[in-house]
Amino acid sequence: MIDPKGEEDFEEEGRDLQAEIEAERIAEALVFASSQPVPEGFLAERLPRNANVREIMLRLKEQYAPRGVNLVQIEGAWAFRTAADLSFVIRRDENEVKKLSRAALEVLSIIAYHQPVTRAEIEDIRGVQTSRGTLDVLMEAGWVRFRGRRRTPGRPVTLGTTRDFLDHFGLEELRDLPGLEELKGAGLLSGRIPANFNIPSPLMNDELSEDEDPITQMDLEELGLLAPRSTSED
Repeated sequence: MIDPKGEEDFEEEGRDLQAEIEAERIAEALVFASSQPVPEGFLAERLPRNANVREIMLRLKEQYAPRGVNLVQIEGAWAFRTAADLSFVIRRDENEVKKLSRAALEVLSIIAYHQPVTRAEIEDIRGVQTSRGTLDVLMEAGWVRFRGRRRTPGRPVTLGTTRDFLDHFGLEELRDLPGLEELKGAGLLSGRIPANFNIPSPLMNDELSEDEDPITQMDLEELGLLAPRSTSED
């Protein structure tokens, strides 16, 4: 004779399992349908109320790990990307960003490791002036953005990297940027670097620092990113 209570528990477990599977399917579909990494907050709004978004995404990540397409985390967002070992078979000629100059690579590296950083600080680190064209190339690629304004005389604009930067270079977060030993191993640093040379630890989030103010509409107009508002009266 079947214990009625045991049968009810079994049925409840079955419903819970079905709900988890359905939540996974919804999350999978939402990420698959998006051309941009999908934030966990967006997923939480569309999954069942009691769904644990992080657990669901980690399970899906594990399921996709051995496949030709992987589910990857980029900061607090998720996206499907070609498995790293198969990227060579994918033609990306049409969408490939033009090859960066040495100056652009230097500036991008400085911004990535030193953000938030101003143009003057970039020039101080490089020892040479940085042309506006170099910054324009990085911004057009979608890898660099204006963060805020430094609370110092002149209120210089601060620069930082974007989520697209992490996505393009296969990084989940800024802490995944290569360290000193990794750069040496890859042959990107000379073996004759100064003994006191070090690489700073980048910020772990996009929040403004204590000496930064947010960018306002007036700032965007001043920077040429927005057309000035009309002052004429109706």
